[in-house]
Amino acid sequence: MARGEVDVRTVLGTVPLFAACSRSDLRLVARHTSLVEVPEGTALVEQGDKGDAFYVLLRGRATVERDGDEVDQIGPGDHLGELALLDPAPRNATVRTLEPSIVAVLAGPAFLALLRETDGFAERLLASLARRLRELGARSLG
Repeated sequence: MARGEVDVRTVLGTVPLFAACSRSDLRLVARHTSLVEVPEGTALVEQGDKGDAFYVLLRGRATVERDGDEVDQIGPGDHLGELALLDPAPRNATVRTLEPSIVAVLAGPAFLALLRETDGFAERLLASLARRLRELGARSLG
């Protein structure tokens, strides 16, 4: 791995959706990602478009824009779109690269195949989601 790049498995372990997954699960998910080199100015996702993939920025930087205004910048190790794997709702922001970048992409169909073909994977994801919902509920009550 080149300097300034992040291992996709390391990032997957920090994503709430994958929090209950084993190291073996994370390796399997990482193997189903595609590494894509993208030039500066490339829109990884567009606000309003249907979500259909999960992204991990391995190298480079990107801007997050909502309604044409920059709201954040992301860099190596940051991720976006994990909920699009479960619900292809419209994207709530545009993410555009600020420099040549390398992105790991997990497409929706590959993710669905993992759910169907990997014993216990769906149950571990559901456990992660339930834990996250419980945490959010506890915060809203407190």
